[in-house]
Amino acid sequence: MDRRVFETMSSGSSVADFYSDRNVLITGATGFMGKVLVEKLLRSCPGVKTIYLLMRSKGSQDVTARLQEMLGSKLFDNIRKSNAQVLSKLVAVEGDITLPELGLSPKDTKMLAENVSVVFHAAATVKFDEALKLSLQMNVLGTIRMVELCHKMDKLVALIHVSTAYCNCDRQEVKEIVYPPPMDPYKLIQLVDWMDDDVFNHLTPKLIGKRPNTYTFTKALAEYALVQESGSLPVTIVRPSIVCAAWREPIAGWVDNLNGPTGLIVGAGKGMLRTFYCNSSITADIIPVDVPINLMIVSAWYTASHRRENVKVFNCVSGAECPITWGEFQAYGMRALKINVLNDIIWYPSLSFTKHKFVNTVGVVFKHWIPAYILDFVARFSGRRPIMVRVVKKLARAADCLEYFTTHEWNFCNDNVQSLWQNLSEADQHTFNFSLSTIDWQTYLHQYCLGSKRYVMKEDLSTLPAARKRLNKMWWLQQAFRMLAVLIAWRLVMLRSATARRAYSAYLRMLIRMLTYLPLLDRI
Repeated sequence: MDRRVFETMSSGSSVADFYSDRNVLITGATGFMGKVLVEKLLRSCPGVKTIYLLMRSKGSQDVTARLQEMLGSKLFDNIRKSNAQVLSKLVAVEGDITLPELGLSPKDTKMLAENVSVVFHAAATVKFDEALKLSLQMNVLGTIRMVELCHKMDKLVALIHVSTAYCNCDRQEVKEIVYPPPMDPYKLIQLVDWMDDDVFNHLTPKLIGKRPNTYTFTKALAEYALVQESGSLPVTIVRPSIVCAAWREPIAGWVDNLNGPTGLIVGAGKGMLRTFYCNSSITADIIPVDVPINLMIVSAWYTASHRRENVKVFNCVSGAECPITWGEFQAYGMRALKINVLNDIIWYPSLSFTKHKFVNTVGVVFKHWIPAYILDFVARFSGRRPIMVRVVKKLARAADCLEYFTTHEWNFCNDNVQSLWQNLSEADQHTFNFSLSTIDWQTYLHQYCLGSKRYVMKEDLSTLPAARKRLNKMWWLQQAFRMLAVLIAWRLVMLRSATARRAYSAYLRMLIRMLTYLPLLDRI
């Protein structure tokens, strides 16, 4: 019996069978989404022949060393334990999307052109505040160069380009189509070759126009360039919204970076981030990383099975199917952080959202900057290294990058995604689930906070009792400081009242007893 037929009968998955004996190329494999894509293909499509990973050397590490480092992630623990031999299907290929012809050697170009039939182009700079010139080179020119390589692939049946739902954030309603670009990318690319970096950076705000950053701007240009360059290639675009920790697989709560909401969780959990500019009532279009990964894998199967002239677009979003507001994100997250407590918190976690810019600015001064300078002064006085002002500066930069997305709301259409889901077999819906209809956001945020502790902060779960003990102490300390603030205000306002002075003295004695009690908490 034919091997593919046998695998279809045994697994019941048309999507998994599609990948049998196929060679796949992935760019951006060392990134957050890239690693999850690699793991999922190996685990759920065991018939895949070879997965080529376009990687560049980094420092003293060559691509082979980088591949081994990537495989050392806890993300691959299940595969190492259950089916370690499939890891041999991964082949690192030296390349760089910022270089002509992707920096590939003629030998590697020939090898990929002759063997690859599915391409996932996920490589990009996702830094919101990246310099425009580098963002153009990676996100736009890198895409053009990838398409040039794909034109050489005789066996190509699917090119999946990873974009972002926010590449058209200048529109209130975003449909699953490629919109006209904000600027001609080819004319802009011409400027890269001869214009001085400083001049280019100076012009950036005018060039990006209504877009909040260079990331969304260049991803919009990349989509247009992809359509122009692809010709008759089988191309599909997947647009995730705000990609966050894993929901179900391969490890619930897995995340490996501080980008986006993860930075909010860690900053708030440590007690450093206490106020944030955000409209609590609008939709927080967060999407667990395993959802777009499953959609990408299925969309390659769909693209190969349904050849069409137009580029298919899938908006991978949560707001259209199972929305959560930023207020709910904050409430569920803070609740989870009181259970999954981070180590060495500097204050009791208490993050508040405000939709008033001025109120947030005042809050940042009194809740972030002033405490940071005080703590650094104390650190210097005690001979320790001051770090809090530097940390607050990083928090401020991260907050500036996020605030556009936490104060605006979009209507993302996802009819194509819903239609694709409805046409999947039950087996494929189970194996490659990209439907959010059953997600419980409160449970997800609990897993997310726990994952941030385990995989981002590298804190073992055995530290939870000590962390909770410190949290309890910080709660009492916070109450003491609040009472002290009331005490000072009372003293200033009611100096002439004998009754107020007596009450003041009683209040002061109670506060002293509370402060005396604090060291005893360490012994509980």
